[in-house]
Amino acid sequence: MSVLPPLHPGASPPSAACWTTSSGTAWRWSGAALSSTSRWTNTRSGFGCPRRSTAGRRSRGCLSSPAQLSVGAARGLVSERNFRGCLENLVYNGLDLMESLRNKERRVTVVGNVTFSCAESVSVAVTFPGPQSFLQLPWATSSSPEGVSVGFQFRTWNDAGLLLTFDLPEEGGVVWLYLSEARLRLQIRKGGRALLELSAGSALNDGQWHSVELTSRRGRLTIAVDTEEGGVAHAGLPVSAGSQLFFGGCPAAEDSQECKNPFGVFQGCMRLLRLEDQPVDLIRVQQRLLGNYSHLQIDMCGIIDRCSPSRCEHGGRCSQSWSVFRCNCSASGYSGATCHSSVYEQSCEAYKHNGNTSGHFYIDVDGSGPIGPQLVYCNMTEENTWMVIRHNNTQLTGVRPSAGVDQHSVHFDYSTEEEQLLAVISQSEHCEQELSYRCRKSRLLNTPEGSPFSWWLGGPGSGRVQTYWGGAQPGSRQCACGLQGDCVDPQHYCNCDADRAEWAEDSGLLTHEESLPVRSLVLGDIQRAVSEAAYRVGPLRCYGDKNFWNAAFFDKETSYLHFPTFHGELSADISFLFKTTAPSGVFLENLGIKDFIRIELSSPTRVAFSLDVGDGPLEVRVESAVPLNDDRWHRVRAERNVMETSLRLDGLPVARRGAPADGHLHLQLNSQLFVGGTASRQKGFRGCIRALQLNGVTLDLEERASITPGVRAGCPGHCSSYGSLCRNRGRCAERANGFLCDCGLSAYTGAFCHTEVSASFLPGTTVSYTFKQPHESGRNSSARPSSIYSDTTLRGEDVSLSFRTTQSPALLLYVSSHRGESLALLLNKHEALEVRYKLDGSRGAEVLRSGGRSLADGRLHAVSVRRRADAVTLQIDRRPKEDFNLTADGEFNAIRSLVLGRVHDSEDVDPDLSRLASLGFTGCLSVVRFNSVSPLKAALLHPHTSPVVVTGPLVRSTCGSSASANPHAAQDTRHLSDRPGSVGSGQPLVNAVRTDSALIGGLIAVAIFVLASGLAITARFLCRRKGTYRNQEAEGVKREDSQDLTFTSQRDSQSVSTENPKEYFI
Repeated sequence: MSVLPPLHPGASPPSAACWTTSSGTAWRWSGAALSSTSRWTNTRSGFGCPRRSTAGRRSRGCLSSPAQLSVGAARGLVSERNFRGCLENLVYNGLDLMESLRNKERRVTVVGNVTFSCAESVSVAVTFPGPQSFLQLPWATSSSPEGVSVGFQFRTWNDAGLLLTFDLPEEGGVVWLYLSEARLRLQIRKGGRALLELSAGSALNDGQWHSVELTSRRGRLTIAVDTEEGGVAHAGLPVSAGSQLFFGGCPAAEDSQECKNPFGVFQGCMRLLRLEDQPVDLIRVQQRLLGNYSHLQIDMCGIIDRCSPSRCEHGGRCSQSWSVFRCNCSASGYSGATCHSSVYEQSCEAYKHNGNTSGHFYIDVDGSGPIGPQLVYCNMTEENTWMVIRHNNTQLTGVRPSAGVDQHSVHFDYSTEEEQLLAVISQSEHCEQELSYRCRKSRLLNTPEGSPFSWWLGGPGSGRVQTYWGGAQPGSRQCACGLQGDCVDPQHYCNCDADRAEWAEDSGLLTHEESLPVRSLVLGDIQRAVSEAAYRVGPLRCYGDKNFWNAAFFDKETSYLHFPTFHGELSADISFLFKTTAPSGVFLENLGIKDFIRIELSSPTRVAFSLDVGDGPLEVRVESAVPLNDDRWHRVRAERNVMETSLRLDGLPVARRGAPADGHLHLQLNSQLFVGGTASRQKGFRGCIRALQLNGVTLDLEERASITPGVRAGCPGHCSSYGSLCRNRGRCAERANGFLCDCGLSAYTGAFCHTEVSASFLPGTTVSYTFKQPHESGRNSSARPSSIYSDTTLRGEDVSLSFRTTQSPALLLYVSSHRGESLALLLNKHEALEVRYKLDGSRGAEVLRSGGRSLADGRLHAVSVRRRADAVTLQIDRRPKEDFNLTADGEFNAIRSLVLGRVHDSEDVDPDLSRLASLGFTGCLSVVRFNSVSPLKAALLHPHTSPVVVTGPLVRSTCGSSASANPHAAQDTRHLSDRPGSVGSGQPLVNAVRTDSALIGGLIAVAIFVLASGLAITARFLCRRKGTYRNQEAEGVKREDSQDLTFTSQRDSQSVSTENPKEYFI
């Protein structure tokens, strides 16, 4: 250890130090750098190792462990990693420390072994920078006529290139030692064919030094790379070298006939070259005293580590070649040259407007920002688009008393990270979470004046204590019933606080963003033996996206919004949507002293992104085949990074411009950011801009527009862009933020009227839709008979449905009228479709038979019938349309009702079909539509507000989906458990509430069911007797028609009948 005198007044304190450990690791401290090549390095700092001569000689000292060196006030410092190596010309405040040590001056103390000589290893590197680089060295064949020994070290970022080649003394033979796929390979060719191929090592393009040995002795050829790691390959083939060796490449073809390079040039560094174990003096090569070379950099290694620091963002993996680096963005969720832009949308709302339906999606709430993507469920409904984020327990969970436990505490872990969760809540228009407590002798908030037994924690971080319940207001210490004034005990503000022996419930929605999400729940009144409770905390559900619909309308070319300067020095992305009727205009602009960025609509079909980062203006353009000033929304995404500048427009191919060879400089901007115009107020934009984001941060256009003349917040008129998403007769309806598809006139439902409405039918199922009833004559005695039915008289129909069945014959749909007219869709005994029109009550029905057969095959079939006056068009699936003409009057008068399934009122049925109508239908019906009426949809989704009556079991199903192979495989049968059972603590509940009247209610239900079943059997028997009689007396029905409706088979396992089949003949 050396102890130096204190600093003299005015001297600068030591601000840096530099050293090299025995392992050769190089450190950099406050700008002082050292080399890792074991060579002397010139460094100067406040305290450093500058190279200088003292009295004509170098002053060196070698410190070997455990020697220590202390400077100034560091006397008491203890280091566990002492320096080992050589120091040269160590100067401290003008004092040559090495000279003082050599002279044994008393002011310098030495501890440990110090010698004053250092063995310096000379290592001269050579750089091969380009395609014209090569090094040619002579080979003395007399030194080793029957062998060869060549060694060197190399480093490179390229995975391919020639390292060494030489000719064999025999004519026509050549040896190539090269890199391919980052492996060392040797190939020997002679006479046009490969004599030998060897390979060794892997991943040799990592930029590190690798040693290579090529030896041939006693008929054995060996190549070795990094021998300590086992990269060795052998072959039994003697090799000797010709007169010349070529490293890194070959001279130009016109200059050399001795060197051929089919593998590409080597770009990298070499050092420690040895021929026959003799080092090659590269300084002599540099002086043209040895060999020959071209385009080399001698006495330096000019390799550049382009991945340190890495320019790849969001976890992208950096790799490089000699001249460029690349980013592998796979599995990162980001794309682009530097993995900057997210491949996911920022909300469920954005996915919906891309035409996606409900499902699981990755969303990236801040786009290119630091928050990563998250997997959520997007529930696209007709009204709203819900984002659902689940936690570890969304089930109803029971709690029972436990010995020694006064409180039950539970923590909820969400499927997303904290930053993602808070960002979702912040940018959503509305969020909610269900909080439910079911209790028996278990109090909740102990209202009105007692200390609460239970509470929950919600909000950011670990959450804050909340003492209100779902459906109430924050701080109210109430439940929903207390707010509504309908608690079971008016003296309390929660149902559970009544402390009754019967089951009660307090539940509701938490909707205050500051309290969401629910983090923990503490239940206190569970220690009594009679206490029993269950809780449920639902998933977090949010809809709307404030950022996606944040918009401003610019009604003048001179109007604009301004924001603070945009900072995107090395990486920047800008995205927004626009719509306009103007032919051109500037979307945004930001200026610097010389630098600038600008995005503009330069023509009705072109968007341009131009910038200057100090190396000259650059412009990227995207041309559209259709005009962009069509008053529809168009999306623009521009990105600039150190690799390239790119521009995207809608779904068109991306336009790119690479960065200059030396890379982009920093983008330096200093003016305000102008949106919708420019600083000169020329070429301003007229139209709407929304969802403007810069580097993942949304600019609040609406807030700034509300205080800026000439600019209006918001921008209506979304159906022109998104109306095509509404399908199946759905109508686009405008909303302040977005649109919705009105499915009122569609037989479908869902966000885009795309979800089929299907149901499974059994023989006893009936869906009856009643049309407008005729006016009673007593209410309007002056009305003519024809006017009574004028609202329900049709000169045409559009009927469509899908079905799946194995029953034939089968009645699919029946429409009756007050005048004895009817329309029926059915399958006959040949499994062919028939349409029966009876538009004249005094005549028989006209039968229109389709040529298609085998429709009762259990597969899904779509049928559409279109009538205009007497012309009828029938189509099944995608088969060719079939045209028919009726002979009766073209009016369908006074329609009364539409029936799906079994027809109970036989008086309304055409006698020809009465027997078939009484059988009912077994199978699946889907998306049934009669003009503007969707009877099946009304029965399943709006039974209380539609003129529809359902008799028998009707279960909504996915049987109408083409993906469903079994019409009953996906039935939605959400049955509650009939067994009361007990609830274990902490176990998910199916049916935790059991009232004392459950047993009595069950007995009453069974009695009613038995009575109803008996009446139904009796009625069916009487109906069959009556129908058989009528069939025997029927007149005017053709024998061939009756035979087509013979009940031949019914293969559905759920509807196999054991009754006499003779009763089914009509």
